[in-house]
Amino acid sequence: MVVDNKVRVLVLWADSRAANYGLRVLAKGNAEIVKRAFHGMDVDVDFQDFGPGDSPVSFGTKAILRDAFRNRGPIKSKLRAYDLVIDSGAGDSFADIYGFKRFSFIVYAHLMIRLLRIPMIMGPQTIGPFNSRLGRLLARQSLKQAQLVLTRDSASTDFSKRLGREADLTVTDVVFALDAPQPRGFPGSDVLVNVSGLLWFSDSHVDSTKYKESVVSLVSELISLQKGVSLFAHVVHSPSGNDDVDACLEAVEKIKNQAGHQVQVLVPGDLAEARNMVAAAGLVVGARMHACLNAISVGTPAIPWAYSRKFKPLLEDLDWHMTVDLRADPHPAHTTVAMIMGTDWAEKERQLQDILTLAHDRLEEASTVIGSFYSKDRETIG
Repeated sequence: MVVDNKVRVLVLWADSRAANYGLRVLAKGNAEIVKRAFHGMDVDVDFQDFGPGDSPVSFGTKAILRDAFRNRGPIKSKLRAYDLVIDSGAGDSFADIYGFKRFSFIVYAHLMIRLLRIPMIMGPQTIGPFNSRLGRLLARQSLKQAQLVLTRDSASTDFSKRLGREADLTVTDVVFALDAPQPRGFPGSDVLVNVSGLLWFSDSHVDSTKYKESVVSLVSELISLQKGVSLFAHVVHSPSGNDDVDACLEAVEKIKNQAGHQVQVLVPGDLAEARNMVAAAGLVVGARMHACLNAISVGTPAIPWAYSRKFKPLLEDLDWHMTVDLRADPHPAHTTVAMIMGTDWAEKERQLQDILTLAHDRLEEASTVIGSFYSKDRETIG
């Protein structure tokens, strides 16, 4: 039982030092809504990713083997230090689209949290899809275990209901909890194109050859229309591969060889710099969802190139209908250019202000729900 005014919170599957700036968004954004929820209390928020990062402990295969059947294993010992766990789902990893091995890490952590009787909240995230019977069975158990289930889009809310657990609240992405950046004088581009290493180097989600051709075609068409274009990395120097910097550099060579154009690559040194770069742009086109969400959250229009279900429902819940689906659109570059040339961007920028207000209100409601849960169940926490 908590006997003082201190609460120790662990945010799972987030890392404030990750090469993937989307994971940094999840860390900072979840920490912000937790601190708002426990306003006036002494709150410690830590982060745990699948591997070491902010935490020296791994929650991956080797750690699970050392932890299983041991009362003082590394994962159990880590979890025991906390009064409450917020599972961020790594944004969209509470699903089987990244393979069962990754999902099994989440399931094992949930089992240990249940064993240790630590309250768990599913923070705002994508729920599903689960294409296997086993995946749906395990997901159902985790959702029923959670004291609160917060989703970031209505499709996830519907999916959670189909798995037998009504979501407590449909929120949005935690990126909107971050402060707007202070301008630092970055040179702005008309269009900032985020090139995703996840799609450039792998066929796991879309055809990488088609994706590469689409990136080259988009940049070439925009330059021919006298648009200033720069490439933009959102996963920077990743030790595990799928790095956006490498993808951008390869894209530069392809664009130069095939179209004769030279473009620059912007590589932010941290999340704050990334948000400043998108704030200085006129438009962001990107296949990393948080590259686009970072843009929208600072008032810059974005056209996401979606490779999974996570994009469109979240954005359309905010009344943003600019997504291009890489899985279905045969000519994403042409579609994007037509969208750019046929849109009243002054009106879109005004619309973004309404989106920011709506998103902020939803996150305030999420903080209130978390705080109310804690107040009601405080005697059981710790």
